[in-house]
Amino acid sequence: MIVFHTATCLNWQLLLAKNNRKQIILDSLQFLCNDNRIYLIAFVIMPNHIHWIWEKREDWRDKNVKQMFLKYTAQQIKFDLDETELLLYKCTQADRNYHFWERRSWKAEMTNRKVLEQKLNYIHNNPVKANLVSYQEDYLFSSASFYAQKERAWNFITHYMDRI
Repeated sequence: MIVFHTATCLNWQLLLAKNNRKQIILDSLQFLCNDNRIYLIAFVIMPNHIHWIWEKREDWRDKNVKQMFLKYTAQQIKFDLDETELLLYKCTQADRNYHFWERRSWKAEMTNRKVLEQKLNYIHNNPVKANLVSYQEDYLFSSASFYAQKERAWNFITHYMDRI
C-alpha cells in the first residue's frame, strides 16, 4: 500500500530551516530505501514539516517504519541543536526529555493513480507556495527534479508509475 505522510515540527517551529538538518532527513530516507525497507515515491523537506510518499517493502509491512524514521531523525537533529534551541523542545513527559515532532503525524492511503498524482503535485508545489523557489524542480530538498527529469542523482527514488 502506497501511503502519503506528513510530519510537522513541534509547534510549527523552523527546526528544519538549516540545510544540514534537511540533509539528516534526506539521508535517513535514502537509508530506508537502500536497506530495502521502503520504496520512496516522493518527498519534500520544508523548514517546519516534511511530506513523503512511500510504500513499505514486504518484510517491513508489519513494522512501524515511520516511527523508527521519526525517532532516528529526531535523535540526529538533537545533536545539531545548541542549548538554547534545545530548550524549545524540552518535554515534560516521563518517557522522553525532548519532543521534536507533533504527535499523530498525518497519513493517507493512496487508493488510485489520480489521488497519488494529486498528492505528488501537492508535495512538489510546497516550496513554490512558500515562496522558497519559483519552480518546483529548483528546490534542492524535494523529489520534483527527479520527476522533471532534471536530476537523476535521486537514484533511490522509485517512480510512482513503477508501483501502481
